[in-house]
Amino acid sequence: MKNSNGKKALTPKEAAFIYGIPEGTLANLRYHRKGPSFHRVGRKILYLVTDFEEWITRHPVLTIDSGRL
Repeated sequence: MKNSNGKKALTPKEAAFIYGIPEGTLANLRYHRKGPSFHRVGRKILYLVTDFEEWITRHPVLTIDSGRL
């Protein structure tokens, strides 16, 4: 699965831009071992698009109008 720009992996900066989650928030999630799975290649952090999107869909905020309550 590729995202809209055809990449299979994203840097934190790219993920922040595409998904609207600040880089600092992603860094805090990594530090606390929460958030999407990531891979470390040397000093570089990469998120697989599939892992990132799976993490987003696993954490919905249910509202009264969503019909799931």
